Amino acid sequence: MILDQFKLDGKVAIVTGAGRGIGQAYALGLAEAGADVAIVDVIDMSETAAKIKAIGRKAICIKADLAKGEKESPKIVAKVVKAFGRVDILVNNAGIIRREPFVEHSAKNWNDVISINLSTPFFLSQAVARQMIAQGQGGKIINIGSMLSFQGGILIPGYAAAKGGIKSLTMLMANELSKDGICVNAIAPGYIATENTRPIREDKKRNKAILDRIPAGRWGTPDDLKGLCVFLASPASDYVTGFMYACDGGWLAR
Repeated sequence: MILDQFKLDGKVAIVTGAGRGIGQAYALGLAEAGADVAIVDVIDMSETAAKIKAIGRKAICIKADLAKGEKESPKIVAKVVKAFGRVDILVNNAGIIRREPFVEHSAKNWNDVISINLSTPFFLSQAVARQMIAQGQGGKIINIGSMLSFQGGILIPGYAAAKGGIKSLTMLMANELSKDGICVNAIAPGYIATENTRPIREDKKRNKAILDRIPAGRWGTPDDLKGLCVFLASPASDYVTGFMYACDGGWLAR
């Protein structure tokens, strides 16, 4: 039956930045589909872990400084393999944003954003792919892009560069890893209602401008992203690779 193709029973997932918000939604969606989940973050992860366990799945919390992706990535994978014996799914969700005009954008802001938003997904995907290849059963890697993977935006040069890079990196990874049965895709969330976007939503003028452009007529919620994540992590998407999927209420269609 086709619905069985969306089940993740027996699978092990890693989700970065899953302590709250969108990352938490990805982790819960995967758990609801049957996966055990390793949560990676620098903040408290107990709420996400408790919710996963309430679903009936296993969860472990791994505190890691993802600004040090090259150093931390092998350690993260080793901890997951020790706890669960394998890795089947990776969601590279963790990210930061720094707002500053292009001509004033500091080297620190640039380097911090590129490190967490682009370099760490590279290093962690590399470590996970090596484990998946060793397991010999393929796997799913899901990168997280943005509307800025398609548009330039303003005041966020490091973020725009990183998210544009994620799109290209996703295609390259798909090209090289498909032979090993590893599918690599990306999700580009639109305007999602989280604590990070609360100031924008509370700005009546800016909020109206955003809503006027979204055909769906509303902000997205973290739960709106669950289904796409589960699809890309599941056997239902075994012939889908190298693409970035927008979940934006139609924003890019305008």
